[in-house]
Amino acid sequence: QVQLVESGGGSVQTGGSLRLSCVASGNTYSRLYCMAWFRQAPGKEREAVAFITGYGAGTYADSVKGRFTISRDMPKNTIYLEMSSLKPEDTAMYYCASIARADCDGPSQDGRMDDWGQGTQVTVSS
Repeated sequence: QVQLVESGGGSVQTGGSLRLSCVASGNTYSRLYCMAWFRQAPGKEREAVAFITGYGAGTYADSVKGRFTISRDMPKNTIYLEMSSLKPEDTAMYYCASIARADCDGPSQDGRMDDWGQGTQVTVSS
C-alpha cells in the first residue's frame, strides 16, 4: 500500500496559477508507478485530470491540455501538477492516486487506481 499526501491547494482568481504536490510513501517501488491527479466538484462525478507513467510520460484530459503540466521527482517520490490559466470550472477537490504498474493505459481508460490521497481543495473565483 502507498500513502499519498497532497498539498498546494488554495483560492485564486481566474487566470491564476497553483502547483499541487503529492508525496508518496510506504513502498519503495511506488516511484516507478503510474500516478495521476483526479478532481471532483460538488455534484459532479470524479474525473481524471492527468496521468504520468513510471517512465515520466504525461497525458491530460482535453479540458486541461495546454494549461496543466504533470511531472514527477523520483528521488523525492513526489508528483506535481502545475496549473495555470485557471478557470472557475477548475474548482474542485483534487486527489492524487497511484497504481502498482508503470504504464497508465488501463487506468486512463477506467480510472481504477489502487491508492488515493485525502485531497486538496482548489477554488477559482471569477
